[in-house]
Amino acid sequence: MVIKILRIEQVTGQTGLSRSSVYKQMRLGLFPKVIKLTARSSGWKESEVQGWIQERLDESRRTQEPRDESIAS
Repeated sequence: MVIKILRIEQVTGQTGLSRSSVYKQMRLGLFPKVIKLTARSSGWKESEVQGWIQERLDESRRTQEPRDESIAS
């Protein structure tokens, strides 16, 4: 099993979020937690970031589903 760790540049590139938004969402408990790699480097588990993206997509699709608004004549 290969676990890929993403650095902040990759996370912002994949999510479309700014660096500060990633950290804010993380602080609010709405984004995967960072993994401390060394004293000066951190990363995110790719599968967790991809899962977060998929949740946003699923949520977006649920709110965009057409309602059954049949008009009775």
